[in-house]
Amino acid sequence: MNLDRILDVLRKAHEGPVFKERDFNLNVVAATIRDKVEKYELTNTCDTDDPIGSNDDLADRVYQAGFEAAVEIGLLCSDTNRAIRFTADELQAALDEAPSEFWLGEGDNRVHFRHRDLDDPTSPVWTVPLSIAVSEDVFVPMVEGLARIPVVDCLEGPSLETVWGYPLRSGSPYEHLAGRYQADLMYEGVRRAGRVGMPMDAVGSSTTHYGLLGGYGMEGGYRPKHDLVTILSIADFWTSYESLFKLTQVHVTGGEFISASSWIMLGGYSGGPEGTAVACVAYTLLMFAVFQGSRGGVPPFDLSYMGNSGRRAQWALSVSNQAITRNTHVVYHSIANQVFGPGTKELLYETLVGMTNMAVTGVTNVVGTRSAGGRRTDHLTPLEHQFGGEVFKAAAGLSREQGNEIVKRFIPAYEDGLPTATDGRSFQELYDVEKLEPIPEWRAMYEDVKAEAIDAGLPLA
Repeated sequence: MNLDRILDVLRKAHEGPVFKERDFNLNVVAATIRDKVEKYELTNTCDTDDPIGSNDDLADRVYQAGFEAAVEIGLLCSDTNRAIRFTADELQAALDEAPSEFWLGEGDNRVHFRHRDLDDPTSPVWTVPLSIAVSEDVFVPMVEGLARIPVVDCLEGPSLETVWGYPLRSGSPYEHLAGRYQADLMYEGVRRAGRVGMPMDAVGSSTTHYGLLGGYGMEGGYRPKHDLVTILSIADFWTSYESLFKLTQVHVTGGEFISASSWIMLGGYSGGPEGTAVACVAYTLLMFAVFQGSRGGVPPFDLSYMGNSGRRAQWALSVSNQAITRNTHVVYHSIANQVFGPGTKELLYETLVGMTNMAVTGVTNVVGTRSAGGRRTDHLTPLEHQFGGEVFKAAAGLSREQGNEIVKRFIPAYEDGLPTATDGRSFQELYDVEKLEPIPEWRAMYEDVKAEAIDAGLPLA
């Protein structure tokens, strides 16, 4: 970690230009994105008939628009109401300094993260699951079941709803305790799975900095030279002391690895898919600059159904991925936001589409899946995470054109149901929790969709 850069960010957070929330969102974010879409002739370039395009010139224009937008917008610190901004030279220097590869974990479970190009056969990294809440009594079995999956490389979640039976209240001392408690439970799960040494993202159960302060960098907790700290921003082009505390915690504990991530709302201040793609690029570049990300990325999130499996979001995801991949050397990270729940074929189809898209557009690492949109406690299972990893790795090396044909085939299988997606069924309903085996009905759905994917040209074993 570069202390001079941390201090410069903190200085900017206290000396940058002052904005009221509404003025920043409307007169800075929205206005700048509109200007860049117009300047780079991006209006109406979204092609929902081809969610994964292969227009390099378009990707490069989206990148240039995003780079300029990043310089002009910056990140607004909610605690000071000041914008953290960089000159074009400062922003480029930060990107130049970002690693193109790094390692996490140890022993047989050591994992190599490295920049991937378009249509790249390099095997990507699959991290599971997103920090969806699970009941305390099934937390360890869930982690064990996920860690048993051979294609799983790293662990992020799940997250806890309770600690020792007490509600995990955000911002309370319970959250401070939860950081270390989750580390203990994660270690027990990977021990049972025989995956000791597997790297982790810290800290899934904590929305604020308190969990990280309690669980990262002390004896028995998450390990600074081994694990990755996840820093998320609170809204489009916003940050806060909470995120900056996570940055300083990594520094004071001798840590090296940060995931600098967030999301852009399609249908929000950035407008439609073209503006959203530009905003995804701009926000990604700023996250690397502010938080010295080892990996980073900002995917779209469609407000109309709270996911990104639809055509417009898949297009914005694809073109922003290509823009970053073609124009930087960074380790690029993204997320597929599914909305259907476990025990449905639709969740598997959403996963098939999202993971194929990201594999062929140069994404290095995905954290997934967001089973049932993360809405329901215990609504995730190891099986959809196995499928997601298998697809992600199998699609690596396909061309964008091949990937496009695959996603075009499967989007119709679920797209009409996105606004009313079912929650599916819980882990306890779909698995024998003691044996960690799926019920036959859920296994059969997985086998059916896998066979369809193979028939569509995906080289799954």
